[in-house]
Amino acid sequence: MNYFVPRTTPAATTRRQFLAAAVAALGSTAVLRKSPKLLLNAEHPVPGLPTALVYGPVCKSHLPDGGRPECPQRYDAVLRALSARSYFSALKPLEPRRASDEDILACHAENYLRLARREIKSGATKLSTGCTYVCRDSLKAAYYAAGAACVAVDAVLGGQAKNAFCLTRPPGHHASADRGTGFCIFNNVAIAARYAQRKHGLHKVLIVDWDVHHGNGTQDIFYEDGSVFFFSTHQAPWYPWTGSKEETGRGRGLGMTLNCPLVRGAGRREFLAAFGRLTDAMRRFRPELVLLSAGFDARHGDPLGRLELTDDDYIELTDLVLAMARQHAGGRVISILEGGYSLAGLACASAAHCGRLEQG
Repeated sequence: MNYFVPRTTPAATTRRQFLAAAVAALGSTAVLRKSPKLLLNAEHPVPGLPTALVYGPVCKSHLPDGGRPECPQRYDAVLRALSARSYFSALKPLEPRRASDEDILACHAENYLRLARREIKSGATKLSTGCTYVCRDSLKAAYYAAGAACVAVDAVLGGQAKNAFCLTRPPGHHASADRGTGFCIFNNVAIAARYAQRKHGLHKVLIVDWDVHHGNGTQDIFYEDGSVFFFSTHQAPWYPWTGSKEETGRGRGLGMTLNCPLVRGAGRREFLAAFGRLTDAMRRFRPELVLLSAGFDARHGDPLGRLELTDDDYIELTDLVLAMARQHAGGRVISILEGGYSLAGLACASAAHCGRLEQG
């Protein structure tokens, strides 16, 4: 395997050297596959476009009882951190919309949608399908979180923004087609991928998931699908106890799942090696859009993780995602908030990440 970083001295590699190697490894020119709705040169993103920030207080209406770590204060912490940064005024603010049932059902089973509606409207405090804690307004927040991802897709693929960050909750990557669990109701990143294909005519989408927890729901939804490549770095063994290296897809999706489980205490070195494997795979897959399940619970000090990324590491990983997107997808990246449960750590890491997106 052709890793970016020499296996003998990865810690000595500077960010500039690493990125230069990454760009070289990505290969030469790449032009997106033609579609009736989209034809852009992947090497030449439109200059001067802003980064879109999709956010709104509707996501705070999801208010589970009992002091859960996935709480409205996460939204407030990130928004405060973003608004304090010098780049905040350069962001393009966009309001989320309510996802349509067609959007939801592109990824979720109709019987699960009916169950979630029934249980939430009845006043249940937890979905019967797993550890997703809810209140009566949780369904509204979940519809808008999914809709925010679709708004970002329209903005980026419609030429109004070069990339986007969705500050939304509840998160989504643990929600499978017929089951909500792990604080998730609808799978926002999966819905965004299907929406980009259905609405904008894309053929190939890459989903990068760097949350400390494996995105089992996203993997399940696309496990037999050859049009969406799913890549995950995550702590293992750890909740949800999935995401082994042997899980690589099935049928038409064989080889379209790349899991890189990491042991407790892993940090920059291990993440860079994993992203080296992804870059090799993308030279063959050549995505037209990059979606990012941006969990920040792999940051050191997070109460629900035991990995050791720093804010600078998140900047470096963002650089790598942007480099892949520039090479293959016209620079188009849509980042969607997943986990991150230290309020201070989440705020710092997400602000660092969004700042790098704004720099483009």
